[in-house]
Amino acid sequence: MKLVIPGGTGQVGTILNRALTAAGHEVVVLTRTPRRDDEIRWDGETLGPWAETIDGADVVINLAGRSVSCRYTPDNLQAMMDSRVRSAAAVGEAIAAAARPPGVWLQMSTATIYAHRFDAPNDEATGVIGGDETGVPRYWSYSVEIAKAWERAQRRAETPSTRKVALRSAMVMSPDRGGVFDVMLWLARLGLGGPVAGGAQYVSWIHDHDFVRAVEFLIGRDDLDGPVNLAAPGPLPQREFMRALRSAWGVPVGLPATKWMAEIGALALRTDTELLLKSRRVVPGRLLDAGFSFDHAQWPEAVNDLVHRVRQARPKRAAHS
Repeated sequence: MKLVIPGGTGQVGTILNRALTAAGHEVVVLTRTPRRDDEIRWDGETLGPWAETIDGADVVINLAGRSVSCRYTPDNLQAMMDSRVRSAAAVGEAIAAAARPPGVWLQMSTATIYAHRFDAPNDEATGVIGGDETGVPRYWSYSVEIAKAWERAQRRAETPSTRKVALRSAMVMSPDRGGVFDVMLWLARLGLGGPVAGGAQYVSWIHDHDFVRAVEFLIGRDDLDGPVNLAAPGPLPQREFMRALRSAWGVPVGLPATKWMAEIGALALRTDTELLLKSRRVVPGRLLDAGFSFDHAQWPEAVNDLVHRVRQARPKRAAHS
């Protein structure tokens, strides 16, 4: 197949590009700053010569959008909104204008669209969309509005010949440098991988191999469209999540952190505490109902695999840690 991945230079795009290329597919990445032969320049907002790559492609996987790993200032939140909505709209225009439109358009979304809750998991059928919770920072609702606008931009695109799927993805865990798992492992190795604000908030996640397999599964299933949760079926409280990570690496202690300590840490890392404190209890209802089987369904086994791969890739560093 020929697959076009707008915004494909980040962690998730790198994972997909690597796996899909290894499987023998042709992958073209759209990026603002192309550096390789398989990358084409686009601005993420307006039609241009890049749209020619979509005409005749089999699949488009749009991952474009400003990183959420930043301080949630009004300017950054607006940039998140604009980059997601405008890029999705531009992809929709390119598909609509194509003489040979792709068969499927997978649009990145986020598990953050669901409510901050502890009582029950959120699947696509019965999950509670967030934005109206009490007792949480008001700006958290804007993250939900971003997610809803992101999906709405895809849904409104007039692409009758192209099946559309919104990927409500949890955090993708991979051993790659700079990814979310790399940061979590770094904190654990420093002895800082304990419960945050009590650690009762749920962490939803998906192993990188299962993420790729789920994407391939959705590409091949013509009967699936609309929102699909890409998350392992075993979300767990943050304190248990980090305990399993520490155990896998062999770190005996993880210092706990209060909310204000987490805020200081997030400030130092130039990120936001919503990523730590929001309870994302998300499960893959539609994938499971469609017959998808996870290779890494539970975190203790998944994290052992990830740590093994980290140690294989960085033997000298790991040996001295």
